[in-house]
Amino acid sequence: MRKAEDFLISFETSEYAEKDGKKSWRFVYDWLDSLIYAIILILIIFAFFFRVVGVNGDSMNPTLESGDWLTVSAVTSEVETGDIVVITQPNSLNEPLIKRVIAKGGDTINIDFIEGVVTVNGITLYEPYIAETTEVMGDYVYPLEIPEGYIFVMGDNRNESLDSRFRTIGLIDERYVLGVANARIFPFGDWNINDEK
Repeated sequence: MRKAEDFLISFETSEYAEKDGKKSWRFVYDWLDSLIYAIILILIIFAFFFRVVGVNGDSMNPTLESGDWLTVSAVTSEVETGDIVVITQPNSLNEPLIKRVIAKGGDTINIDFIEGVVTVNGITLYEPYIAETTEVMGDYVYPLEIPEGYIFVMGDNRNESLDSRFRTIGLIDERYVLGVANARIFPFGDWNINDEK
C-alpha cells in the first residue's frame, strides 16, 4: 500500500514537469515570435529601402565584376547621370541589366567612335571608370536626342557591352529602373562602387 507521502511526491513531480513543459513551450513560442517579426522587418526593408542583386557578366568591368553582389536602393526620385542602375525592362537577353546612366530625357548624346569620346549636350564626359574608349557603334544614328521619361545607358566595358547603343536593348523607360546600385557587399572589403578608376 502506497503512503500519502508517495502521492504528494508524485503530485509535486508532475507539477514540476508541467511547469518545465510550459517553460519549454514558452521559449519556443517567444523564439518563433521573434523570428516572424524579424522576417517581416526584413521584407519591409527589402520592399521599401533596398535589395541585393548579383552581377552576371563582364559588361561593367572594371567597376563591377561577374559574381559581385550589390545593394540597390529603391528609386524615390529621378536617376542621375553617372548612376549605376538595375533595369527590368524586357530585352533580348530576358534578364535584368546593370548599366551606367549616360544621358537622360531631354539630353542629346553624341559618340565619336573614331576618337572613342562620348559627349552629352556638347560636353565631353569624363569617364575614368571605363575599361577602354567607346569604339563599338551599335545601330543608332548620332547625335541622338533622348525623349523625356527615358534614359540612355552603357556598360563600363564599352566594347563588350550590349546596351542602349543597340536596338535590342534600346532606350530605357525610367519606369523599368528597379533601383540605383550604391555599394558592393561581396566580395568583402571593396564596398565602394563609385570610386574613380
